[in-house]
Amino acid sequence: MALVPLEETRDAILAAVPRLPVVSTPIADSVGLVLAEDIVATEPVPPFANTAMDGYALRAADTVGASADAPSRLRVVDDLPAGRAPEIAVGPGEAIRIMTGAPMPDGADAIVMVERTARDGDDGVLVQAEAKAGDHIRRPGGDLEAGQTVFTAGTVVGPAHVGVLASVGAHEVAVYRRARVGVLSTGDELVERGPLAPGQIRDSNRPMLCALAAAAGVEVVDLGLARDDEALIVGVLEDAFARCDAVLTSGGVSMGEYDYVKAALDRFGALEWRQVAIKPAKPLAFGVVQGVPVFGLPGNPVSSLVSYELFARPALRSMMGYADGRRPEVVARAAHAFTRRPDGKVHLDRVRVTWEGDGYVAASTGRQESNVLSATAAANGLALVPDGDGLAAGDPLRVMLLT
Repeated sequence: MALVPLEETRDAILAAVPRLPVVSTPIADSVGLVLAEDIVATEPVPPFANTAMDGYALRAADTVGASADAPSRLRVVDDLPAGRAPEIAVGPGEAIRIMTGAPMPDGADAIVMVERTARDGDDGVLVQAEAKAGDHIRRPGGDLEAGQTVFTAGTVVGPAHVGVLASVGAHEVAVYRRARVGVLSTGDELVERGPLAPGQIRDSNRPMLCALAAAAGVEVVDLGLARDDEALIVGVLEDAFARCDAVLTSGGVSMGEYDYVKAALDRFGALEWRQVAIKPAKPLAFGVVQGVPVFGLPGNPVSSLVSYELFARPALRSMMGYADGRRPEVVARAAHAFTRRPDGKVHLDRVRVTWEGDGYVAASTGRQESNVLSATAAANGLALVPDGDGLAAGDPLRVMLLT
């Protein structure tokens, strides 16, 4: 089977996956989701002129020439906390003690912060600095004007966006629905917990893929661990297609006689089996079954992770409305030689990327075999080492960041 280039494989998958429906969701549940419509402010933020400081609302003209040595004495006529409407106007020679966020009272045109004042008896304040009209006053609409577009469709909602949405009264927003993603491990050799019998290993792929999918912002459906039984795997997949938006399986997708996942998926048709021109993670199965994208990932743990990052994660994010669901990339300097032999593949080495001096530097985190998962825990990037004889220390190196 001919090797298929990485970008060609990824582009074909992204073109095939469907976009999920748009739903209305409370803003508290919208973090990590993508807006499907523009958000327009229906009112100004803030809605009224208010003070940015604790201090005194006054007329700037009453403070001309004021200093610590020659303060201006004003009569305090009221206290105004935040949340209360002003009831008294500020006249000549008067001031109102005011708290941050409180509305500006009529007659006042400036705020002097409390640190530049001193009380003088029960009804007086000594202003120790000259004020200018507009000092420390937030004007209406100073943050957002009524009718202004706050966020455009395609914006990914973060915590700060939630605060802004609340400030304009947008308590529910139209977003692309969060994907429900089923994760399945298969293999008689796998054990979830307990002692190991001869020939058995612990299932690390499913917990890892569940964690990776959750970190991508999807709702994870744990489909469990299935033994090597074609009919059983078919039943699990049929159930998954009925309640999931996408399915991830690991293992059983190569060309071996005992690849039961491949046999089960072949029953549904419409899946394509590829040998991608990368190392690790060469074997990949992908197709859309009953409207549900299915990713058959390799069984070796590192291969499964790499395949997920390159193909499944961008596709899942695309389904949820992301314009570009791929990980960001940087160009780093190779901290040491990255040796390899020509084989027609891009090698993806696990590396640690740091900023040193004037740029990024990438260093290997350890052994690169596809079954050595421990080196991945220290990695924050995958170095894309091009086909050829490798790179020398100091050479530029393309790195996909994982954090």
